Amino acid sequence: MTTECQKHYGEGRRRVQRLCAGFLVFSFLVLLVILLVWAILRPHKPRFVLQDVTVYAFNASVPNFLTTSLHVTISSRNPNHRIGVYYDKLDIYATYRNQQITLRASIPPSYQGHKEVDVWSPFVYGTAVTVAPFNSMALNQEQAAGTIFLMIKIDGRVRWKVGTFTSGHYHLYVKCPAYIIFPKSRATSTPMQVSATSGDEDGDGDGDGVFKLQMVQKCSVAV
Repeated sequence: MTTECQKHYGEGRRRVQRLCAGFLVFSFLVLLVILLVWAILRPHKPRFVLQDVTVYAFNASVPNFLTTSLHVTISSRNPNHRIGVYYDKLDIYATYRNQQITLRASIPPSYQGHKEVDVWSPFVYGTAVTVAPFNSMALNQEQAAGTIFLMIKIDGRVRWKVGTFTSGHYHLYVKCPAYIIFPKSRATSTPMQVSATSGDEDGDGDGDGVFKLQMVQKCSVAV
């Protein structure tokens, strides 16, 4: 009995070992195929460009508070030959010295095919947003120089599509530098006030408080 039990035990153990070895080999082959396909396709991150910014309001007349209204145009290009991109969620907003100064605006979900270019033109705005005292001081200094440096950011989730295969979600982070150069009449030592309603300083009704800046500024992208 003892000999037969040992024999059955040995056969069962060898069977388990063969199954484990087969599973490991199969898993290795699957991973190898995935890596080879990924290396052959050579996926690249989407490329974002900040095309222009139209300033409708930028009011820092009240200390430590900022009202902003911007219309931005951003393009995205998929540089891949065989990989599509699903933009499932995209939120865009503006920051000043790492402090968010506008609400998040949502960009509609979309699919971007191979080598395709998408262009989005959302509005981002914030009304009487509290600004940190040290940022308020820096804002006044940059105002005197006539140039305000903002960062247009996009946070989102994307998926890659290769043939019939669609990956899981990846986080997308985009940062677009925006140098807002105000007309010379705005670069004064008084608190800054630019708006579509009150910016018409000469009273001619031409709405010169609104101005548009062409950027064509490349953005940094992290996935």
